[in-house]
Amino acid sequence: MEKNEKQEKQGLKPFISLVLSTKLPKGALIFGLIGSVITMLVGLSIPLLTGKLVDGFSFESLSIALMIIIFSVFILQAVVDGVSTYLLSVVGQKIVASLREMMWFKLIRLPVSYFDKHASGESVSRVVNDTGIVKNLISQQFPQFITGLITIVGALVILMIMDWKMTLLMLVAVPVTFLIMMPLGSRMAKVSKGLQDETATFTGEIQQTLSEARLMKSSTAEQIEKARGLKGINRMYDYGLKEAKIFALIGPFMYTVMMLVIVVIIGYGGIRVAEGSMSTGSLVAFLLYLFQIIYPVTSFAMFFTELQKGKGATERIIEILEVSEETGQDGIEKDITSQPVHVSNISFAYQEGEPVLQNISFEAQPGEMIAFAGPSGGGKTSLFGLLERYYEPTDGEIRIGDTPIDQLSMKSWRSQIGYVSQESAMMAGTIRENLTYGLHNADSVSDEHLWKVAEMAYADQFIKTFTNGLDTEVGERGVKLSGGQRQRINIARAFLRDPKILMLDEATASLDSQSEHAVQEALSRLMEGRTTFVIAHRLSTIVDADKIIFIEKGKLTGMGTHLELIETHELYRKFAEQQLT
Repeated sequence: MEKNEKQEKQGLKPFISLVLSTKLPKGALIFGLIGSVITMLVGLSIPLLTGKLVDGFSFESLSIALMIIIFSVFILQAVVDGVSTYLLSVVGQKIVASLREMMWFKLIRLPVSYFDKHASGESVSRVVNDTGIVKNLISQQFPQFITGLITIVGALVILMIMDWKMTLLMLVAVPVTFLIMMPLGSRMAKVSKGLQDETATFTGEIQQTLSEARLMKSSTAEQIEKARGLKGINRMYDYGLKEAKIFALIGPFMYTVMMLVIVVIIGYGGIRVAEGSMSTGSLVAFLLYLFQIIYPVTSFAMFFTELQKGKGATERIIEILEVSEETGQDGIEKDITSQPVHVSNISFAYQEGEPVLQNISFEAQPGEMIAFAGPSGGGKTSLFGLLERYYEPTDGEIRIGDTPIDQLSMKSWRSQIGYVSQESAMMAGTIRENLTYGLHNADSVSDEHLWKVAEMAYADQFIKTFTNGLDTEVGERGVKLSGGQRQRINIARAFLRDPKILMLDEATASLDSQSEHAVQEALSRLMEGRTTFVIAHRLSTIVDADKIIFIEKGKLTGMGTHLELIETHELYRKFAEQQLT
């Protein structure tokens, strides 16, 4: 509540600051606005010229020169208007591209904890929809407002000079219009903000549903998703109707007011013409100026509506830009080859007061295999998240040699770690693109090298069965491949990076026995000579580990070799009896 009040008090300041922080093409903006002003000034001359043409109108006295001037003025106005419109569009497109660049770079640098709390679709909506609102305001509504304001002022000055009595009569409508428009504008701001929020939420929900289409189908959840989607659509529909109602009030009201003004001016002007105190040409010019004023005044309502939308979109963009990025972007560059890993008294909680890990300590010497076992939900994957630096421990520290890992640059640390998870994460694209994903020299990696790492991961045989080989499309999240195939490509990717530390998070948990055997063989090759951390529910895969660490409810309750734990740890012994006998 306090935050919203603060933002209201700030008004346009955050919006202006955000726009100025982009790569604003000042030249195009200045010339675009100058062009708009020239267009407006040229337009102001047309009624005067038309009035003169009407006053001297007859076939005998028809001024060819005046007609040529009027025609030239129209051409000049059209050309200048076209150029300025293009330049202002360039400004808008440049600003929105810069904003999207800023937001995208920000999003990919945010910590994993941010994405734990925010739906990806919501963030996508901020990057695409909210920046589009800002662009529309800057490239279209703002120039129209400025030129409209200048047009109104210029036209009023000319009208006051021409006939101040008729001008004052026309201006009576202004305070009446503002008294009606102000509360409608305030209401529109709230409705627009709500519609933006609903759009972001709906985008997030449908993106999540479509990305897990197989889960939806296998769970026969179509009707549930239909109802959920319909609920979101109806909420957006309701907001759209509220917006439409306000526009339905604004449009007819403005039209009625303006028509009344026109009727009054025509009636009063007609009397003046009949009396001879005003020429017909002057009345025509007066009416043309009146029409020039009407359009900007009616467009002001749209401008203030878009302004409120822009302010709301700005708040959400700034919220993302102000989130703290991952630490360690500019830390130490260090080769961690043959360096021991020290985990000293680390604790961790996703939420304050709900510890996931408590006072965990162990060491991993170079080349050792350290396995983590224990009941599900004990904190093993969270510990991996700390080692990978997806999260920072709330207490204690992790060191590589004598250096705390949070002092290393994130790039240096993660580039020397090979991570193979049970999800077999893959990007849409080809096998080649997935193997080289993230490598800065991806284009220079030879096919020979790729086939070599594929062979080491026992992936070459099934890749050769595909018509396009390494250029085979794998589909979104690799859905065109089996679980075992995806896992072997992930292992080949790790081989390609030649990591110093290997992390295997239940890498064979979801595979059938045949795939598991092939993957396990590939993992055994990958583990040779590397410090390896393994999470495994199947104890058969870790009985040869140099050290097994047993974690229960976030606490380390046992550590030793397989044989040592069977002798000393009751729960581990039960696990072994269930799985190995």
